[in-house]
Amino acid sequence: MTTTAIPHDELVATRRRLHAAPELSMVERETAAFVAEELGALGLDEVRTGIGLTGVLGTLRGGKPGPVTLLRADMDALPITELNDVPYRSQRAGVMHACGHDGHVSILLAAVKTLVARRAEVPGTLVFCFQPGEEGHAGAKKMIDDGALENPHVDRTFALHLFSGLEVGKIGVRDGAFFASADEFDLTIRGKGGHGAMPQLAVDPVAAGAYVVTLLQTIVSRETAPKDPAVVTVGQFVSGTTFNVIPDEAKMKGTVRAFDAEVRRSMPERMRRIIDGLSSALRFEYEFDYHWSYPPTVNAREINDVVRAVGAREIGAGNVVEHDIVMWAEDMSFMQEERPGAYFVVGSRGGDASAYPHHNARFDIDERALEVGYRMMVALGCEG
Repeated sequence: MTTTAIPHDELVATRRRLHAAPELSMVERETAAFVAEELGALGLDEVRTGIGLTGVLGTLRGGKPGPVTLLRADMDALPITELNDVPYRSQRAGVMHACGHDGHVSILLAAVKTLVARRAEVPGTLVFCFQPGEEGHAGAKKMIDDGALENPHVDRTFALHLFSGLEVGKIGVRDGAFFASADEFDLTIRGKGGHGAMPQLAVDPVAAGAYVVTLLQTIVSRETAPKDPAVVTVGQFVSGTTFNVIPDEAKMKGTVRAFDAEVRRSMPERMRRIIDGLSSALRFEYEFDYHWSYPPTVNAREINDVVRAVGAREIGAGNVVEHDIVMWAEDMSFMQEERPGAYFVVGSRGGDASAYPHHNARFDIDERALEVGYRMMVALGCEG
């Protein structure tokens, strides 16, 4: 089957239109309206809007028996000021598609157009999921709560992510846990302020916080098996007002990541034990809040094998690589907890301009990657 019905120029034009008009998580109203308008003109069996606040679902009943398959693209951008000097740069101050979601929407919209035209070849039913709020707002879970996996009852899911860490023309797959969990914590250390020259009369929350940061690293280095990758990062440490004053308190925020479910569950208890011991030793009081967020993204082997087979056929077996784990997190994990699914990466690095990491103000893609993603999504939609 030929899968190149949508011209590459159309893929690029859609991606650039979206790139120039990015919207933050859960306020993707213009993007969602554009998607809904495009879907509404295609003759789908159903288009649902407002799913998970700004999500859009399209349903296509195929011409052959088969499973109900969900194909997903996330729509949101990031609070970053773009530094790229390109004709399609963001026209919204402080907002940028710095993670490739503009490309994801372009890919899936083009795939929908092709799959509608080839309805007779589609096995079962396809659900096209345009999701809001992937960047920390659990938009996938919000869509699940609004019934995205029912009516029709989804049997399996597929999702992709453009990835500057992989060469354009290739896709990366991995069985089991591919992306990490991502949980968050807040810690307030309360000491006793005083003069910087008389620390004996104070309880220094800055010194205490420094010990906390250091000792939290021992959870990974000394309490977690080397075979179980994990991260404990303090990303924010705020305290004090000037050079010669010991402040009353220090505040920290951070992220905790893991691939193993048991390691993930153990983290807050381990952290609290260290903080509690230090509070006794260093005489401070504290408040510690742990926020469960995204679970690990775990791929089902049998669904991943579909991606491998389709990839070998569409782009060549040599371009389907077994990829290492990636420490970022993905809220598609919530859908893959409910239904077996496969999440794979599509290489978007084609030179220096497309080699910047995700969430960088100079992030961009080699737009040849759009064609690869499009061909994969069309072929997956036609795979029983």
